[in-house]
Amino acid sequence: MHVRKPGFARHIERVMEVTDATSRLNVLPFSDTEGRAELLSVVFGGPLPESVTIYPPFFTECGLNTTFGENVFVNQGCTFMDKGGIRIGNGVMIAPKVNLITGGHPLPLAERREYLSLAPIVIENDVWIGAAATITQGVTIGAGSVVAAGAVVTRDVPAHTLVAGVPARVVKPID
Repeated sequence: MHVRKPGFARHIERVMEVTDATSRLNVLPFSDTEGRAELLSVVFGGPLPESVTIYPPFFTECGLNTTFGENVFVNQGCTFMDKGGIRIGNGVMIAPKVNLITGGHPLPLAERREYLSLAPIVIENDVWIGAAATITQGVTIGAGSVVAAGAVVTRDVPAHTLVAGVPARVVKPID
């Protein structure tokens, strides 16, 4: 995505709208479930499934490119940079301070301020992502897997495995 094209201006407008909504979301009393649902509807472009729980504070740049399955739990302090798309399956648990980052910049110096590189993140069913883990663009987390706390996931994770470390590596298969 070229940052100097007209489409990028629309992206910046959306960033401003969502930043306003999340800033209001993040100061609501926790007991204001109706207000939280209303603001999350603004952030994600419509109501979330009733079985999805997101605890503020929560941060995103766009919101419109994230989809949720059923029975998803997102704990406090998470950041979803979703311009490249985030798909979260059923039964996913996301611990505090997890970062899902679908965008970046090209490596060549001459291109870094001119372009965004975008690729989706897919989190399949029944995944557990530990506290302060970071998942980078283009990664799929296989069904039933666990990402250990603090891991930085830069490659696909096979189904039913535990990954840990920086960069994350397979530790062992899990049942």
